[in-house]
Amino acid sequence: MKIYRSENCGELLTRAFDERTRELAAVKEILAAVREKGDEAVFGYEAKFDATYLTKENFRVSEQEFEEAERAVEPEFLESLKKAIDNIYAYHARTGRRDNVLGHEGRTTGYVVRAVERAGIYVPGGTAPLSSSVLMGVLPAKAAGVGRIVITTPAKEGKVSPYTLAAAKACGVTEVYKCGGAQAIAALAYGTESVPKVDVIAGPGNIFVTLAKKEVYGQVGIDMLAGPSEILIVADGAANPAYVAADVLSQAEHDVLARAIVITTDGALAEKIAAEVEMQLRALPREQIARASIEKSGGIIVVGSLGRACELANEIAPEHLELYVEDPAALLPKIRNAGAVFLGGYTPEPVGDYFAGPDHILPTSGSAKFFQVLNEDIFTRKMSVISYTREALFADGADIIRLADSEGLGAHANAVAIRMKEREERK
Repeated sequence: MKIYRSENCGELLTRAFDERTRELAAVKEILAAVREKGDEAVFGYEAKFDATYLTKENFRVSEQEFEEAERAVEPEFLESLKKAIDNIYAYHARTGRRDNVLGHEGRTTGYVVRAVERAGIYVPGGTAPLSSSVLMGVLPAKAAGVGRIVITTPAKEGKVSPYTLAAAKACGVTEVYKCGGAQAIAALAYGTESVPKVDVIAGPGNIFVTLAKKEVYGQVGIDMLAGPSEILIVADGAANPAYVAADVLSQAEHDVLARAIVITTDGALAEKIAAEVEMQLRALPREQIARASIEKSGGIIVVGSLGRACELANEIAPEHLELYVEDPAALLPKIRNAGAVFLGGYTPEPVGDYFAGPDHILPTSGSAKFFQVLNEDIFTRKMSVISYTREALFADGADIIRLADSEGLGAHANAVAIRMKEREERK
């Protein structure tokens, strides 16, 4: 792993969404085709990209396929899955869906919270079957009270990973369609003969999925624009270099475009971490992917203070931020921009990926400055509620008329004035 000083680390600090002209053109073509031809277009793209040959009869995962999936996975996996589901659902459900309506002197204002009717969850299935993404996409929607939850996920030669299907069934979702990429996003956004049009699409994916979500935003709601995975670890001299290296590689193995950065106040620790990364790399099943990630986008930055480390962390706004320092709670108030923060040496990022409860679908590429972690709020809307009594309207009416007249909106003013005449007539 390359070691930088804070004054020469500029190349590691930013990763905005690049202009992807070729990919965007392909996405727009796919979206238009699915919008026009529905199932037929989806089936064509699945045959082309995933060697999956679909018909209306086998497009949706059948009950038999769910049963086969449950038999194919280990019983221990199902037990672990159920424990994770309990943790994740309890976390999302504990905030509740709170209405807030208050009255005062004839004026009632506030909002009521309503879940969307239909949610589409995209579950990646490219380089690895991510059953955990089923849990992290579906359970916040369930906690929000969404009535119909639909999953789309890639199938390879007509088969969806049994781990993905077992996770979906354990979460109570049996409406799963065998499609991925931009065509899946189009199907969810526009609806086809088989796939229902949804109100919100959530879940991570590759560049084609991300660009498609960006294009359909406005037709539907989306959770965020998620790019390649990333981790930033702030470590002081008390950190175990082997643990830090392991956490670096836990993200680097995702994708050659994944980014793993360490910021430390200890130059000697930086050298030890770099050596540990190289040693641990050689034992990884996905060594080639992780090595490419480290060489392209990884690095260790040595800084003069933990305050400076926090400044850089806020500038990078990472997806995952580990505060692996002697007193992580003392640093947390200084962190403004991150998808998820992990405190202390015994909270490695996979704890959040799989089990603790908070969601692992997080903003990337610096977008943690304005996007939030996937949570039940993504699947709800706040509707304003306003109620005035006659007396309250009479009391405020002149002010409302004056403001409407200042904008030249006479009909707005008249909608109040016509009611105010009632007061004049009563005098």
